Amino acid sequence: MGIVGLVARLRSRDTPWLWSLAGALLVWLVVACVFGVSVAGNVVATALVFAVFMVLVGLGQMIVITAGPGNIDLSMPSAIALSGVLGVQLMKGRDDLILLGIAVALAVGVFVGLANYLLIRVLRIPPIIATLSSSFIVQSIAITQSRGMPAPPHALQAFANARLFGVPDIAWLALVLSAALAFVLHRTVFGRALSALGQNARAAWLAGVQVERVRCVTYVLAAIIAALTGLLLAAVSGGAALDMGVEYMLISVAVVVIGGTEVAGGKGTVAGVWGASLFLYLTNAMLNALGAGAGVRSIVYGVLIIAVVVASGHKVRQ
Repeated sequence: MGIVGLVARLRSRDTPWLWSLAGALLVWLVVACVFGVSVAGNVVATALVFAVFMVLVGLGQMIVITAGPGNIDLSMPSAIALSGVLGVQLMKGRDDLILLGIAVALAVGVFVGLANYLLIRVLRIPPIIATLSSSFIVQSIAITQSRGMPAPPHALQAFANARLFGVPDIAWLALVLSAALAFVLHRTVFGRALSALGQNARAAWLAGVQVERVRCVTYVLAAIIAALTGLLLAAVSGGAALDMGVEYMLISVAVVVIGGTEVAGGKGTVAGVWGASLFLYLTNAMLNALGAGAGVRSIVYGVLIIAVVVASGHKVRQ
């Protein structure tokens, strides 16, 4: 296969996620050339900790966006905050209460996901408005529960900072979750129903797909993943904070788009979320290492994102 054939293959809609992985590799090579291979290796090691959170929120957002045009979840930051705060509060720093804290945190995710869906379905509020509105309510609840926050239990912090074969345990957890989600999307009835819903909701309904049930599950799954992210963030940072999910609102959308998921719905890609997350994290790390100011970082960041999206031939169905 010649260069022209390779480029044509990469531009095909079957492999849009390759561009995000190629972008991540390119940035890493630049870091290695400028700062040395050892520094580049350390950057990758750090990325396997902090880029994982981009991956998790990206996976949740990808599920929602795959459900079709207009579907988006802007309540993820508040779900991260509330689940982290409540989970850590209930654990009270005790290892024997970890399972209780995890159960309550995941229950928060179910509650937030159901609330988002009901606002969209019952009150007919557009998803972007419904999820943004619910985020204010959820964040307010988190504020009332954030007084006197204890540290996470030692066992939870130990897990969050442990490594297996040199790879952080939280990265292994994210890999397992990603593999499970990829299987669900591509090998199960629910995955096929979600893809059909994203491509054409009416056609999916006529074909017998339980459209509203599938849409409800997507919002619940996204919120559950956000809740898990909140717990892991609290464990890694040594405590839960009200603002720990704020930066992930736009990042969750960016990694989905850059990763090759169809913005108009119908086709998600788990591998693309990983590639885009590494690409964005490595880019930010390189700019920080070069001492770029906030303005310069924002410009370069935006240009690189546009370049990857354009190079992939990514289009939005009208």
